[in-house]
Amino acid sequence: MTQTSTQIAPLDLIDRKIVAALMEDATTPIAQIADKVGLSQTPCWKRIQKLEASGVLTRRVALADPARLGFGLTVFVGIEAPDHGTEWRAGFAAALAALPEVMEAWRMAGDIDYLLRVAVPDMPAYDRFYTALTDAVAIKNVTSQFAMESLRHTTAYPVNTRDR
Repeated sequence: MTQTSTQIAPLDLIDRKIVAALMEDATTPIAQIADKVGLSQTPCWKRIQKLEASGVLTRRVALADPARLGFGLTVFVGIEAPDHGTEWRAGFAAALAALPEVMEAWRMAGDIDYLLRVAVPDMPAYDRFYTALTDAVAIKNVTSQFAMESLRHTTAYPVNTRDR
């Protein structure tokens, strides 16, 4: 997932309400979304298709409880790159692609160059991940922070669903 500064036309209130409803629960029936936003089903479905085609809606997924899947340890890993050249970045990207434990990877401004969210079953699994990452690509420094408790987690952006 990449973040860009691409300018798009602002969404109208109905589109924002549709997006908010789908971010809350993508399995919500079209009829229920249409009722919620004040449209009939066909225009509502056409708006959803337009939101998908324009890239506002990128995909629909199911969210799972990591602990119930055996991923009880979340680690936030700060990476300092030894250099910022094209070759190193390509090698780093390839290393991340080969490590399914990496749930998110962000290029940062500030004290660290990259921030990873890593999901593993336990500390020995994290140690294996760390070894695999540092064997795959040269890294200047790695800082690991272990999450003790999730106080808030959402995938839904706070879209304004009020008329101004």
